[in-house]
Amino acid sequence: MGNAPCGAAEAVVAMGARDEERVRAIQRALTARGWQALVCALPSNVLLLSGYWPMVGTAIALFTASGRIGVVAPEDEHDLAKQGWADEVQFFSGASLGHVTSLAESVLPKLAEVGRRLGLCRGSVVAIESEAHVQAAPYVALNVYGPEFVKLLGDALPGAEKRSAEPMLQELRSALTPREVARTANSCAIAERAFQEAARWIHAGATEIEVAARARVCLQAGVPGRADGAFFCMSGPNAAQAKAAYQRSRCRQLETGDLVLLHCNSTVDGFWTDITRTFVVGEADEGQQAMYQAVFAARNAALKAIRPGVRAASVDRAAREVMEACGFGRDFPHATGHGVGYSAINHRALPRIHPESPDVLEVGSTFNIEPAIYLEGYGGLRHCDVVTVTADGAQVLTPYLSRIGQLQVLR
Repeated sequence: MGNAPCGAAEAVVAMGARDEERVRAIQRALTARGWQALVCALPSNVLLLSGYWPMVGTAIALFTASGRIGVVAPEDEHDLAKQGWADEVQFFSGASLGHVTSLAESVLPKLAEVGRRLGLCRGSVVAIESEAHVQAAPYVALNVYGPEFVKLLGDALPGAEKRSAEPMLQELRSALTPREVARTANSCAIAERAFQEAARWIHAGATEIEVAARARVCLQAGVPGRADGAFFCMSGPNAAQAKAAYQRSRCRQLETGDLVLLHCNSTVDGFWTDITRTFVVGEADEGQQAMYQAVFAARNAALKAIRPGVRAASVDRAAREVMEACGFGRDFPHATGHGVGYSAINHRALPRIHPESPDVLEVGSTFNIEPAIYLEGYGGLRHCDVVTVTADGAQVLTPYLSRIGQLQVLR
């Protein structure tokens, strides 16, 4: 083991320039429904509408069917908001410092002004966020307007008719533009550095927490833009628990022969990944070899099935049939994948790659493929890639560490 710093970061796609393909997609969605505007406050949706990824969740974005965009943002996030492509930006002050009775008192006049400048008036039909969401947090704490959001919009846009933006928002987030795919690929690139660093620290006696901490540094070091994320290490019997809705690293020491499951959710400027690699400490034994071979065969079958127009359920079936043929069908309890990019660890994000999914893949559909085996009391093995759909099929954005020999750590 050495102590060399993380390698140089990949180049990051510049923000600020308007993503015309994204703008046109939102315009088409609004026009098809006869709606005049879409208004959002969740950070990932503000990013979708305006190219600006808020920090604390108090910003609001307004997108009109004509393609004009407005943003209301806290003064603390002035430099971040200016990285987006909104036509009208109004900043509010005081709320973050507790100088006003409520956040709404600061936001309301600015929101009303932006709505006026964008031409929204009495009778305008405005779509808003209306359902529970799994939201990737850009900061330790995140403001969520909740029911206050409806009242705030009613006061700022009096007489406007409100509609639910679901499932329109889900559909918009499910297919990424080429620029958004490139930004997701940047997030995948910093994860590669983290996995390589983690592998250098895998040895008998190291703790899960130590391995995860060494890797997580690489999600931030030397990366242009707002780069961050989470990294987890689960070894031996703990790795079997990775099938749960959350991951965690513990104080357990790695042992020779352990399966060591490493999971990463990295982000650059709001575009997220969901990636897993599983190492073995030492030579993989016969049983572990069989697990690896089954998971990689399922991965290959899923990738081969991916192309525009294919039902997501067919991709799941391709992977699941391989796992069942290899004798691990009951040990693969979760879906084969779910949407990523604007989402992290959101199993409801489209496209949903599971047996009953109604979703159909299209060019730009971006999701993970994560066949896995979990053996209670022994260990877990998962290989999770991020892929995007092109006219020719699947493009893997995480091609690294995808051979069994690369995942054996001999010390």
